[in-house]
Amino acid sequence: MKQNHKKSDFKSLLEILLVSTRLGLTSFGGPVAHLGYFHNEYIQRRKWMDEKSYAELVALCQFLPGPASSQVGIGIGVMRAGVLGGIVSFLGFTLPSVIALIIFALILQGLNIGDTGWIHGLKIVAVAVVAHAILGMAQKLTPDLKRKALALFALVVTLLWQTALTQVGAIVISAIIGFILYKQHTESDDSRIHFPISRGFAVICLSLFFGLLILLPILREVTSLSWIAMFDSFYRSGSLVFGGGHVVLPLLEREFVPTGWLSEEAFLAGYGAAQAVPGPLFTFAAYLGAVMDGWQGGLLATIAIFLPAFLLILGTLPFWDSLRRKPKIKGALMGMNAAVVGILISAFYQPIWTSSILAPIDFAFAAILFSMLVYWKLPPWIIVVTGAIGGSLMSLI
Repeated sequence: MKQNHKKSDFKSLLEILLVSTRLGLTSFGGPVAHLGYFHNEYIQRRKWMDEKSYAELVALCQFLPGPASSQVGIGIGVMRAGVLGGIVSFLGFTLPSVIALIIFALILQGLNIGDTGWIHGLKIVAVAVVAHAILGMAQKLTPDLKRKALALFALVVTLLWQTALTQVGAIVISAIIGFILYKQHTESDDSRIHFPISRGFAVICLSLFFGLLILLPILREVTSLSWIAMFDSFYRSGSLVFGGGHVVLPLLEREFVPTGWLSEEAFLAGYGAAQAVPGPLFTFAAYLGAVMDGWQGGLLATIAIFLPAFLLILGTLPFWDSLRRKPKIKGALMGMNAAVVGILISAFYQPIWTSSILAPIDFAFAAILFSMLVYWKLPPWIIVVTGAIGGSLMSLI
């Protein structure tokens, strides 16, 4: 019986790997589209979860920082075959785009990328895409005056003092204020969700998440090891992002372009490539890491940016039912979410806006691209192509 159980586990893991890899090779269109692909494949076709459980899992992953679609995929894998199933599901969905972007980065290193018109067009695309993502987050995470004030506090502090410790400090202070302000906050929610993870294992995951978030910036300051600085930058970016991969763009640009890790031209060329591959946009980190330190850097960056998502989803699943019903805990999380909005607006202004919108024609073009994305609902890759062509044409004027 024990041997058959092992065979069954192996069969389940192999099935998860094959299905998730096929999704990783074909899932274009960003996190919302990914959730649609998951629903079609895992829920409608294979019946691995019921509709209600899937909706609750999606709600949890939208609530947590990190790449929501990747976390949903991890959660489905965990429900199917435990923690190992979650890892296999993640690898299948993520590795295709990681490999493609690392190869692109290595090819690009042999080419000379200048500050050409199409690169400037991509800068303006970044303005439109990130503005849209941040507006959506702000509407969801700062609906009232108190949370708007917390976002403003985080914006001002992180804009004036642009350090890793400032970001973490702003979030901690906002969590404390949110804990105080919203301790009586109530919201009815009778749904329940269960996952095969022990609470002890979950505590270890949550301790690692917060421990690394606090210790990595300190280690970075007291050591001169470049890989620790690199790991810290990607880990912190992956820890602070709500709402999908587009929102991580300003955090990553602030971490690596002004500090000289890579040029803005190389950064934006990779962003354009990341739009052209399937899978999660967070794999853009693999490209950045490979540009900075070869394929080893690409793997390090991938692990660092996705590790917070893993630790959070595994750490919160067993506690989700009880935690989301505690007003004080929800209040602290509400404060943290508001602070993240402010940090992202700060990073959006410096360096994305200041390096992209240099003339009235740039602002006009950004408005056109924003309208194409928000009002005409065109997919991001079309915006990227339009931006590159438009930038090239503007350089001839």
